[in-house]
Amino acid sequence: MTEPWRYVDCISDLHLHSGDARTFAAFRHYLETTPADALFILGDWFEVWVGDDVLESGDAFITECVAAIRQAAQRIPIFALHGNRDFLLGQQFAQASHTTLLPDPYVLEFANQRWVLTHGDVWCVDDAAYMQFRQQVRSPQWQTAFLQRPLPERIALARHMREHSREHSRDNTDYADVDTALALDALRQANARTLIHGHTHRPARHTLGEPEEQRSRWVLSDWDMNATPPRADVLRLGLPHGIQRIQWVDSVQVVDLPRL
Repeated sequence: MTEPWRYVDCISDLHLHSGDARTFAAFRHYLETTPADALFILGDWFEVWVGDDVLESGDAFITECVAAIRQAAQRIPIFALHGNRDFLLGQQFAQASHTTLLPDPYVLEFANQRWVLTHGDVWCVDDAAYMQFRQQVRSPQWQTAFLQRPLPERIALARHMREHSREHSRDNTDYADVDTALALDALRQANARTLIHGHTHRPARHTLGEPEEQRSRWVLSDWDMNATPPRADVLRLGLPHGIQRIQWVDSVQVVDLPRL
C-alpha cells in the first residue's frame, strides 16, 4: 500500500458497546476531526461481535456505530484488523461500514518505511490457556457452528464469556505480554523496523534487537473515557517525525460527553 498519504493513525482496543456512551462519543468526535489521511484500527474495535447478522437485528447502538463509521469512511479510508473480541467481523460489516478488513499481521508501506501492524494477541504465547482458546475459536469449524446458533443464544454466550473474562482479570494481575523473540522475528522477516500493536493495554515503546537494527515495538492503550484518567491513545505515523503518540483525551471536552 503506497498511497500518497501525509499522516496515518493507528488506534486499538476501543471495546465499543452500548453501555459506554462516553467512549463512543469520543470515538465519533475523533472520526469527525482527525487530520489523518487513513485510519488503521488494530483489533477489538467492539467489545464483542457475535456475527454480521447483528446488523439486521435493529440494534440501535450498532446502527449508530455503523452510520458514524460509514460517514467517516467517505472522508478517509478506514482499515481494521480482527481482535480477540471481534474476530467474527466479516465482509457484511465491511460493506455496510465502507471499511476494509486486513490480515493480521499486516505490513504497511508508508512514509518510506515498512511497518508491521498487529492486534498482538497471537504472540502472547505465555498465556497458554488463552492460546488454546484462540486456536479453538479461530477455527472455521467452530465459527461455522457458532454462527449457526440463534442470535439471542450467541449474545447470551458472549455475555457469559465476558463475565468469565472479567472474573479472570480480577483474579490475575500478571498478564502475558507479546513475546520479544517472536516480535523481533516478525520485523526481520518483514524487513521492517517498527511493530505497532494493542491487546495488552500497556502503552509503551520497547527497543528490539541489536542497537544497530533500530527496531522498536510500540504498544497502544485501550480507549476508556470512564477511567481515571481517561485513556485514548493515537499513534500518528508520517514525516518528518516518524511516529507520535497522541493522547486523544486532550482533544475532547470529557465533561461534555454523555454518560449512560
